[in-house]
Amino acid sequence: MNVDEEVGRLKEEIQRLGQLQPDGSYKVKFGVLFNDDRCANIFEALVGTLRAAKKRKIVQYEGELLLQGVHDNVEIALLAPPPPSTA
Repeated sequence: MNVDEEVGRLKEEIQRLGQLQPDGSYKVKFGVLFNDDRCANIFEALVGTLRAAKKRKIVQYEGELLLQGVHDNVEIALLAPPPPSTA
């Protein structure tokens, strides 16, 4: 899988496991994502995929590197897509 494909799958998994927010974003805790069996089978390097998605401004979370156990309660936000322009 290439990086864009993995980031796309990550978006799907955050929507599946996360909670929809009033602004249209989804939020999930890192520990929920990391400990999910389906995610474990999809992502060889979940942390690397998260970093790639953060660089592309698709997800947002505090810090640079998330570690299992230590950062299980860090919220990962899948940012809502911008509204379509009316111009």
